[in-house]
Amino acid sequence: MPYLILADMTVLLHALFVLFVLFGGIAVLRWQRLAWLHLPAAVWGVMIELGGWVCPLTFLENRFRRLGGVASYGGTFIERYLEPLLYPLGLTRDSQLVFGLVAFLINLAIYARLWRRSLDKRR
Repeated sequence: MPYLILADMTVLLHALFVLFVLFGGIAVLRWQRLAWLHLPAAVWGVMIELGGWVCPLTFLENRFRRLGGVASYGGTFIERYLEPLLYPLGLTRDSQLVFGLVAFLINLAIYARLWRRSLDKRR
């Protein structure tokens, strides 16, 4: 039973990480020092998606599920939890590229704004 709780906590952590990758830049607009944490997370998240890799948190969740006596699932976190919400027919490589590009573009826009704001302060 504790392993299943750990698996569920891993899913929660994974979901929070995905949200942080996508929207953490908004918090950086307010608290610029958070960029030291957000930028590496955003780069990692984009690399995972564009590279077509599986996040280590997916492996960790599957490990906890197996230790708890429940079959693990195949695929990625996005395929398992987000894809049913967005793409009921299945996650394709193209849709995974779209996820990565959307994350990249959101963060690019936020950090471009921060950069412009810092240039304006210098003037």
